Amino acid sequence: MNLTRRLALAALLAAPFAGAPFATPALAQTQITIQHPLPLNSHYGAGATAFKESLERATNGRYRVTIQRNDNEREAIESVQIGTLDCNITSTGPVGNFVPDVRNVDVPFLFRDYAHARGVLDSQIGQELLAKFNARGLVGVVWLENGFRHLTNSRREVNTPADVRGLKVRTMENQVHMRAFTTLGALPTPMAFSELVPALQQGTVDGQENPIPVIVANNLNQVQRYLTLTGHVYSPALLICNPGVISRLSAADRTAFMEAAKAAQKANRDRVSADEASGVDELRRRGMTVVTNVDNAAFQQALRPGASQIESGLDSALLGRIRNWQPGQ
Repeated sequence: MNLTRRLALAALLAAPFAGAPFATPALAQTQITIQHPLPLNSHYGAGATAFKESLERATNGRYRVTIQRNDNEREAIESVQIGTLDCNITSTGPVGNFVPDVRNVDVPFLFRDYAHARGVLDSQIGQELLAKFNARGLVGVVWLENGFRHLTNSRREVNTPADVRGLKVRTMENQVHMRAFTTLGALPTPMAFSELVPALQQGTVDGQENPIPVIVANNLNQVQRYLTLTGHVYSPALLICNPGVISRLSAADRTAFMEAAKAAQKANRDRVSADEASGVDELRRRGMTVVTNVDNAAFQQALRPGASQIESGLDSALLGRIRNWQPGQ
């Protein structure tokens, strides 16, 4: 090979590496968008932020996570399902409309306390439920947490089940929750969370029910006077993603993704625990009247006449497994 041809070949081989020290910023970068329905300074925001920081760090910035707020949970789930949104953090409230088996975890007074709820969802039972998402064009990545739900209203103190009668209560678009409030004599009004504050301001509904972290983060004390710590239902949350997002991950990146999901779970639950510890006092400080000495047994008794309707169409065997679960199972 003559000198001219050798120089030409050397130049050709070197071309892809020309300017290599300056090429790193141009490496392919994959964007993942994750939405959730609450302010960034919330238990959902804590989870989303932990996910972002963990995944970006583990992949040296090859994956970039954008966090957005969308307080229409059903709309966000639909977007994940059709692929116009990558991932979403949502309560289970509207998820049953997409994955019916999830409705089982929305039954009132199903979980004894946080340790019971977290233990069940992290056990084989929770994994079995996550596997149900695949057939619905979704991936249930990991269980997160919303918290035990409590009742607020603007009309009167609620001390007993009888005090709930006649209250127009906003519920999630969830048949299990709606049946429970109907049994108590309330007038359940399902609506998206994005519509809640205007509905409370205008008197379309008298009250609503949500965990302490949600009430605090959204300043619902500004439109509600009374809080009753009913703890009537535990509200799990989920990180849900489009299947295409997961299938495109390499084995190493999938490991990083799941580690990020676990980081999100820990940050989310830690924030719920912190908010539960301080939130009631904070709401009192903001002017809410808080009823703490609630007879939960009375509320459970009041729901018994409607139990068959509340649990209609649900998996009685699964509900039994959840109720009877013990640590180590």
